[in-house]
Amino acid sequence: MKKFILLLSLSFTITSFSQQSNFWENVRYGGGFTMSFGNQTTIGISPSAVYDFQNGFSLGTGLTYIYSEIGASTTNVYAGSLISLYQVPKVGIQLSGEFEQSFAKQTANSINTNTSFPALYLGAAYNKGRFAFGFRYDVLYDDNKSVYASPFSPIVRFYF
Repeated sequence: MKKFILLLSLSFTITSFSQQSNFWENVRYGGGFTMSFGNQTTIGISPSAVYDFQNGFSLGTGLTYIYSEIGASTTNVYAGSLISLYQVPKVGIQLSGEFEQSFAKQTANSINTNTSFPALYLGAAYNKGRFAFGFRYDVLYDDNKSVYASPFSPIVRFYF
């Protein structure tokens, strides 16, 4: 009987929370992209979704895929991430923290190499409406593990 009452009250709590909070009205979808052509070809896409809290904070998740080709060497990077954003009031600055776990498959001269590495990006971007651009820095960057040339990377982010 106690379990039934607990289940019934939990059901009422969840129902009233979902009716009051309008969860999906606070979810934004979007992400970022990267493209580079020349001696090195790089194409990447990073879709994500974040939930906006009323105090300027947003939390969410994202996925990343990057294809890179330099001469006869190719790299495919797959990643999942947890994203936190803070919109500084009245300034137009967006601060971000993102933990990303990446898995890379590199092929060079018919030799395949698989690697995985974490990244913790801290960044700042100028935010205008739905669009933000800036820079971020990977504080966990390890030159021996990462497939990226630098711990710095640009931020190009948009949400709808």
